[in-house]
Amino acid sequence: MVSVSALPEHESTSEVAAWSEILLEQGYCIIPDAVAPEVAAALDQTLDADFASTPFCRGDFYGARTQRFGRLLARSADAAQFVMHPLILAIAEHVLSPWCDCIQLNLTQAVALHPGAPSQMPHRDQDMWRGVTGEVEYMVNVMWPFTPYRGENGATLVWPHSHGGRAHEAQPSHTPVALELDPGSALLFLGSTLHGAGNNRSDEVRRGMIVSYCLGWLKPYENQWLAYPPHVAREFAPELAALVGYRQHRPNLGNYEGQCPSVLFGDAVPDRIGAIDALRPDQQAQAAEYLAGQAGIPLAIK
Repeated sequence: MVSVSALPEHESTSEVAAWSEILLEQGYCIIPDAVAPEVAAALDQTLDADFASTPFCRGDFYGARTQRFGRLLARSADAAQFVMHPLILAIAEHVLSPWCDCIQLNLTQAVALHPGAPSQMPHRDQDMWRGVTGEVEYMVNVMWPFTPYRGENGATLVWPHSHGGRAHEAQPSHTPVALELDPGSALLFLGSTLHGAGNNRSDEVRRGMIVSYCLGWLKPYENQWLAYPPHVAREFAPELAALVGYRQHRPNLGNYEGQCPSVLFGDAVPDRIGAIDALRPDQQAQAAEYLAGQAGIPLAIK
């Protein structure tokens, strides 16, 4: 979990709560000037070769005039400051923590929407999981524009107030909002919010990046352990390595031989290392109480 004390002075607990309230109330929010425009431009530039060599997608959902590629933390060191943005990470923690012990990185994906791209099918990203809807928020998405997002070049379309319990309803009758963004700003929206890319009617390529966070006990969209195997993740800051999956979600979920998978960052990992509890405090107390209650009871011999 990210401590709000890690935020710059102007990003207080009240700011995290205020943005979270807007996000939960309308299903999305836009944080202006989340990073300096030149920071977004620098990441875009380092990914330029990847954009140039990535084929167009195949399939009606991804879009035949769209390019997409992931593993951005391995492609550019500049991506980490977006993934670990203190204010946005704290908002994701605030929104999702009621349903998990810790959150995890769901994906990093660069997207280029080329001229002539049609509108994407409206969808809710949470539908990739078949869990209960209307009661749990599974994900927080963040759209980081590299180029200006405008109605003409396919700005993301969002249906306000289509999230949460309204995810049970048919597609809303009201029209979506084309959310125009400039590099440096960040669009946050919930996994339950209906949205989709707009159609690119311009002669410009619309480029940007999606970073999303989800509940730590879900299978993420992007297989993080394949995207960032131990020899790659060991070079990350410990907090980033934990976010991409090199930590356990208590109790004991996502372990390696019964221990935190970060043990794989060691130079020599024995074949047999022995399991160690990874429990929440309440579970640890329950286990200790139960064990204490057996004092003096002979153990069964098997």
